[in-house]
Formats: sequence, C-alpha cells, structure tokens
Amino acid sequence: MTAVAAPAPATVRARPTTDTLTMVRRNLLRAVRYPGLTVFIVGGPLVMLLLFVYVFGGAFGAGVAPGVTPGAEGRAAYLDYITPTLLILTVVGAGQSVAISAAMDAAGGIMARFKTMAISPGSVLSGQVIGTVLQSLVALLLVLGAALAIGYRPDASALDLVATLGLLVLLGLALAWLCVAMGLNARSVETASNTPMILLLLPFLGSGFVPVETMPGAVRWFAEYQPFTPIIETVRGLLAGGADLDGGVAAQAVAWCVVLGVAGYAWSRALYRRERRI
Repeated sequence: MTAVAAPAPATVRARPTTDTLTMVRRNLLRAVRYPGLTVFIVGGPLVMLLLFVYVFGGAFGAGVAPGVTPGAEGRAAYLDYITPTLLILTVVGAGQSVAISAAMDAAGGIMARFKTMAISPGSVLSGQVIGTVLQSLVALLLVLGAALAIGYRPDASALDLVATLGLLVLLGLALAWLCVAMGLNARSVETASNTPMILLLLPFLGSGFVPVETMPGAVRWFAEYQPFTPIIETVRGLLAGGADLDGGVAAQAVAWCVVLGVAGYAWSRALYRRERRI
C-alpha cells in the first residue's frame, strides 16, 4: 500500500506593518522595564537647563544678547538662547539609548533569533527607530514644559511650531538610525553606550551654548561647518518666530538630517545582514 505524503506546511509570510508595530511595542515595553535609559534622556537636559540658566545664565546672557545686563535679565536672555539646544540634546540622548538597546539585542543573540523567524527583516530595526522617536517626543514635551515653567516664552507661530516639530522628528529619525548602527557595530554594550558620545559633544562645539563668533579661528571654522550648528540655528530661529531665520541655514539643517539618516540606515541594514562575529 502506497503511503500518502503529508501536505507541506503553509509558508508563513512576514507582514512588514504588523511586524514593525510589534517591534515598536517591544521597544516601548523595554523603556518601561529599563527606566534608567528613559531617565537619562530627560534627566541630562533638565540638569543642564537648571545649571546653565541659574548658575551661568546671568553672565552668559549678556554675551548672547547685546545690551542685556548681567543678572535676571541675562538669565532670561540665556534661557531663550539655550532652550533650543537642550531640545536637540534630548533627541541625541534618545539616540544614545537606542544604541544601547541594539547592542543588548545583538550581544544577547536576540537579533540572530529574529533572523530565523518569519519576521520582516526591516521591522526589527525600524521598530527600534520608531519607538525611540516616540520616546524622544515625550521627553521633548517634558524638557520644554520645564523650560516654560521657569520662564521660557517662544514667539513661534503655530506654523513655526509645526516646522520645529517636523525638524526634530527628522533629526530623531536620522540619529536613531545612526545610533542603531553604532550599537550593532559595538563589541559590547559598554562600548555602545560610549560611541554616541561624540554626538552629545558636537552641540558644545557649535552654536549650542555660545555664538560661534566668540570662538577662536580653527574652532570657529569647525563650529560653522559641523552638522549641529545649522540644526540648532534653525530650531532657535523657528522658536523665535522665524523673522531672522536664514533659509540657507534651514536648508543645510534638513540636508544634514537626510545625509545622517541615509548613512545610518544603510550602515545599520548592512550590519544587520552581516553575521555577527564574536
């Protein structure tokens, strides 16, 4: 009697949208289970806000706004100057957290396991990136709320605020992809936490805390041509009402975000496809 062959199991197809949403949910649950990473995103900018405004702001304000006297008037002027920088540093901090998360998944073999499952390959990394951007939006609201509580009053119109949000989301996507790649490229979780530190230093070496005109020659040249200076100046100009916003600088800000995002996306996808070498 001839045996009848059993039917082959149906092929399970990956569903990119559903898989991505699942990975986003996983990323957000991790933020709840590891609150230290979330506290880092908000805590750093909040500490700098209080430190720079109440300790240095009275003196620094007179330097960033001509005609302002040191003291309370200087603190108010410096609060207006530094708040856009701290919003950008909040986005950078979120990128550093996703580098750590990606390194934890890679080192723990989770990503290798995902490769053997019927999961859309792009969803694994996209879920981390989108989840990070959502976390950064919550952190931005908290940091902006703290700045408003101590006296920050932006002159931005509704359209300016929408443009600011759009630029910060674009920056968040770009840095998240770049930091995911840094996390996958790291040999340990500790290395992954240190590699994105260069991104936290760049605003200090730009127009984030003092005008570039006050810097010596070589430092000023670097500050003018590094990515974060046009991004900071664009956010600062939009929140100030857009009257003094340079269209060329705004175009540079968007271009830098696109370049960083494309480079990070290509790098992270290449690392994900590559077999991890221990």
